[in-house]
Amino acid sequence: MLPELEDANQYINSKISIIDNRILEMEKYAIENNIPIITREVAEYLKFMLNIHKSKNVLEIGTAIGYSGSIICESIKVNNGMLTTIEINKETYEISRNNFEKNNITNVKSYLGDAVDVLDNLNDSYDFIFIDASKGQYHMFFEKSFKLLEKDGIIFIDNILFRGYLYKENYPKRYKTIVNKLNKFIEYLYSNHNFVLLPFGDGIGLVKK
Repeated sequence: MLPELEDANQYINSKISIIDNRILEMEKYAIENNIPIITREVAEYLKFMLNIHKSKNVLEIGTAIGYSGSIICESIKVNNGMLTTIEINKETYEISRNNFEKNNITNVKSYLGDAVDVLDNLNDSYDFIFIDASKGQYHMFFEKSFKLLEKDGIIFIDNILFRGYLYKENYPKRYKTIVNKLNKFIEYLYSNHNFVLLPFGDGIGLVKK
């Protein structure tokens, strides 16, 4: 969450009512185990975008424990939609699979592996793509997944402002390479695509094909 918007985000979150105990349980697990997941206001916006776009075939890059994936699956179920999700970490991949099974989520196909490689072997096309994985690989993920995106499809990129480090003079030096890559990626998106950058959560980028 961007520090400058923390108060606003807290207010928004106070208005969001999550009545699904399965989602609350995953949220609690993520917080207790320090696993990054999308914030509540980003989750609400993601559901909104999936709803108005009437998405049916969704690709997710970065499954983690299946939190955002579960939200996507529930959102697209009304359209008989299917989620394809990719996770590089075996431990969180197994946790996500268990969460999907435990919560009776069946409209999902999970892949274990580096998305850079998995994307080359996918033959489907997608009307909505959600990217929330290794920030240093965002441009590569985008280029490979954009080829799979249908006309009028949406790519939703989370955490693109990377804790606000992209516009701060002082940030941990170990993140310099990632910050430079993300800055160049945003400049590329503005110059080459139908792109908008939104400053909530930890920064959201949207591209329409």
